[in-house]
Order: sequence, then C-alpha cells, then structure tokens
Amino acid sequence: MWIDGDSRRKRKVAEISQALNVTPVDVAALRRMAISEGGLLTDEIRCKVWPRLLNVPTDTLPEKPEEIERENNKDYNQVLLDVQRSLKRFPPGMPDKQRQGLQEELIDIILRVLGRNTQLHYYQGYHDIVVTFLLVLDERLATALVEKLSTHHLRDFMDPTMDNTKHILNYLMPIIERINPEVHDFMQQAEVGTIFALSWLITWFGHVLSDFRHVVRLYDFFLACHPLMPIYFAAVIVLYREDEVLDCECDMASVHHLLSQIPQDLPYETLISRAGDLFVQFPPSELAREAAQQYSQQTAASTFKDFDLVSEQQRPDSVLRRRLREKQVLEGAAAGAMVATAQPTVARRFVRLAVMGLTVALGAAALTLVNTALEWVPKLDLHLFP
Repeated sequence: MWIDGDSRRKRKVAEISQALNVTPVDVAALRRMAISEGGLLTDEIRCKVWPRLLNVPTDTLPEKPEEIERENNKDYNQVLLDVQRSLKRFPPGMPDKQRQGLQEELIDIILRVLGRNTQLHYYQGYHDIVVTFLLVLDERLATALVEKLSTHHLRDFMDPTMDNTKHILNYLMPIIERINPEVHDFMQQAEVGTIFALSWLITWFGHVLSDFRHVVRLYDFFLACHPLMPIYFAAVIVLYREDEVLDCECDMASVHHLLSQIPQDLPYETLISRAGDLFVQFPPSELAREAAQQYSQQTAASTFKDFDLVSEQQRPDSVLRRRLREKQVLEGAAAGAMVATAQPTVARRFVRLAVMGLTVALGAAALTLVNTALEWVPKLDLHLFP
C-alpha cells in the first residue's frame, strides 16, 4: 500500500517517540530511525536522540559549563584562527551578534574538551564537527556529546601524528576496488592517492557541504554506525562519479582536482543506503589486510567488533583459511560475481547496521579490545599472504 510522505514522516516521529519513552530506551530502534530514509527529521528530535546514540546521560550534566582559561591554553591561538574562518558554517542571515556569541561558545567547547582530555590533540577541521553539534544543541549538551565523540569515533584523528588517520584513509581504495576495479585501477594509475578525501573524513563532510540539512543528515547516519562509516560514504561518492573520473585526464593533478570538488547536489539518501550496503558486504575486517599493509598500530576503530565476526573467527589461522576459501571461490567465479552478491533486505540491513553500532551505546565497560585483524595482519603479511 502506497503511503504519502507526510504520513511516513508522522509515523516515523511516532516510532522515535515510542523508542524514547520505553524503559529502558530502545537505542537499537533509534539507530534504525537515524539510518533509515530521512534520518531523525528535525533538530528538536536530534536533541533527544543524539545523546542516546552516544550514551550520554543528560540528567546529570552540570547546569553551566565551567569557565575556560584561554590565554594560557596551548591550542587557543590555532582554535581562534579556525573559528574566525568558519563564517560559512553558520546559517546565512544569522545576525552578527548571535553568530559571534556562538563562535565564542565554539571556542570554549573545544578548549574545554581538550583540557579535560589531555591525550587528545587538536586538528584543523575539528571545529567543523563541533560547530555542527553547537548549531543543533546548546553549549552544555554539545560539550558532553563532543567529548564522548572525541574519545570514541574521532579518537584516531586526535593523535599526535596523522598515522592513524592515514591508515583509515587506506580503507578507501579496497572498497572501491571491490565494486569497480576499473575506477580503482584508473585512480592507481593516476597516483592520486586518498588525500582528496581527508577533509571529508576528519570533518564528517561538514567542511565541504554547504547545505546544513545534508550535514546533519549525515551526522544522524554516522552517529548510529561504526566509526569507519564515513570512509564507506566517501567511497560511494567516488563510485557515484564513475563517469566523471574515467573521463578525466589520467594524471594526479586532474583527478585530485575533480574529486576534491565535491558536488552539492548528491543523492544523499541513495548514497547513504549504498554505503550501508557496502559495509554489510565488506566489513572492515574483510579490508584490514589491504588497509594495514603499512600501518600496524591498532586504531580506535578496531575496538568496534564487526557485527558478523565473532572472536573465534578473528584468529589468524581461521581467517587465513577463510581467505583462502574465498580466494578460490572468487577465482572460479565470473568477473562480476562479487558485485552481484545478493543485497540484504532494507529492514534487515537497518537492523544489522544498528546492531554493529551498539558498542558505543553500551559505554566504556563494553569497549573491550577484541583480537581483530588489525592486530595481526601486518605481522603475518610477509609470511602467510603471498
């Protein structure tokens, strides 16, 4: 039976309200709502759901954030410069006084989170993520959510070096290769690398998208999913632009220029659905060998156990046997067999994507390190993988 858009919207609002009002809160349902078409619909709903997705209790937050000593803060000057350059991130037509007040709050949130977590290091682009939360939430709630996000999803970007960030970027090409080897080979021949996607990844696309509605829609999706989901979304953007890429001159400068100019009229819901499908088909554990060739250091993303990979399967011997079996199957299959793998139903995919993100919602006690491929693939690469 066909249901019009307004009816679907009302039904979704009712389902979100129901998930919020049960005891305990149905976080899995909220994740499904955030992932599914349209996301969380309004900023009013996001104020209620985003804290649940990050397991941030709102009833115990201080009434007023603590004051920040700016001048003696080592990050203040760089944060100030970045915030002053962030005018385009604020809604057009916002009164100057209101914008300037929000910029002051933005500086305080960043310095407050860094001050509480001295292991975190500021990076340029961090403010693009923080301002998104500030524009949706108030300063008090934004501070709490940004702090949780910074110690989980964004943790690898906030190391003293960019090694882990580069490692995460290394997942991009294996994803593309599995779906479109022609595009992958073209990009490899052009030696374009993955640096064009750096600002996409570390700002969750906040820096490169001009329409705030698209930004918060992506944040709904990313908050409900695995920390590596932004790199899957980056891959589907490249794959969506297949014709443009292959029509481009096959040199680094040309391909980099093309890909770094992200279109503003992307079919976001289609791409979100596609990114979810690719994660289900090719979870990070299946891409770890390629991504970990040059980086053996474990990343925060590896603390998120893939939804369909139990600990026993992560042992080197079982993984090796599984890889060898898969290789034999692939070698005997038609060229397009992998791409033609049957897709899960929409409902089942939403459930699986929601389940794989529950580690965050369960809190620190559930963040037990699992023996993932990232721990052992680099050590085995020279010996077991020809």
